[in-house]
Amino acid sequence: MSDYLVSVLLGIVEGLTEFLPVSSTAHLRLSEALLHIDLGSGYWKMYTIVIQLGAILVLPIYFRERIAKFLSTFPRGERGDRTALTHPLGLTMVAFVVTAIPSFLLTKVIGKHLESLYIMGASLLIGGIVMWIVDAMNAPAEKAGPGASGSRIRTWRVEEMSLLQAIWIGACQILSAVFPGTSRSMSTITAGQLAGMSRAAALEFSFFLSMPTMAVATGYQFLKYVTGKDENTIGVSHIDSHGWIVLAIGFVVSFIVAYAAVAWFLAWVRKHGFAPFAVYRIIVGVLVLAWASHWIG
Repeated sequence: MSDYLVSVLLGIVEGLTEFLPVSSTAHLRLSEALLHIDLGSGYWKMYTIVIQLGAILVLPIYFRERIAKFLSTFPRGERGDRTALTHPLGLTMVAFVVTAIPSFLLTKVIGKHLESLYIMGASLLIGGIVMWIVDAMNAPAEKAGPGASGSRIRTWRVEEMSLLQAIWIGACQILSAVFPGTSRSMSTITAGQLAGMSRAAALEFSFFLSMPTMAVATGYQFLKYVTGKDENTIGVSHIDSHGWIVLAIGFVVSFIVAYAAVAWFLAWVRKHGFAPFAVYRIIVGVLVLAWASHWIG
């Protein structure tokens, strides 16, 4: 299979799975095995970072109006009852800091787990079960809507979030860093729902939190790779014209597919919830565990 076709396929996989609660890391790892390529080699490690950057670029573009609104109302908020810490922008940074520090300190643990299909399979399976249960618990309140008595949902919009909710979501996002297959999106969405947020609010905050989290983590790795400071990758000077074309194809495909996935996901969730994604995670998790057992045994 040509490198160009491989780049298109991996760009599609990254674009589809980066923001859906199904784990892009696990799907890229599975694609690596199915396509018979080594994503751990120097060039392909850089490639995975480049396609992630393509997906990340979608968020500030797609949410540009919401971001502009938040910037214009900072720090007092729409109703003038917020502070720099409790404004949506402040809450996003609080959740980011809560995630970033422990994740950085656990880098060696994270690296070890990245190679384990057992970890990915178990994370997909357990995450799917938890997501299904939590979404089912919140479904009656979602159907009843705002104002219903006895509702489990207290926060219907990101603008209504509390500081404790942001800290809780940031802490839960650490799981996605330590256990690949958990999914950053799944951990933050489910954490938000457990904390009394609606599907739409939890999903939107998940997207906002992804911006600094992914930008810093991916940007840091990218700088290491392009400068050749990571011993397991290659520097820019070692990439030929063919290599640059492959990178460009992956970047563009990932961006286009991720943009479409984000738009579709937001519309779908407001009407249907997360149950289909939970079922998908469970099925894929079981298949990965079965495959890993057969492969190793």
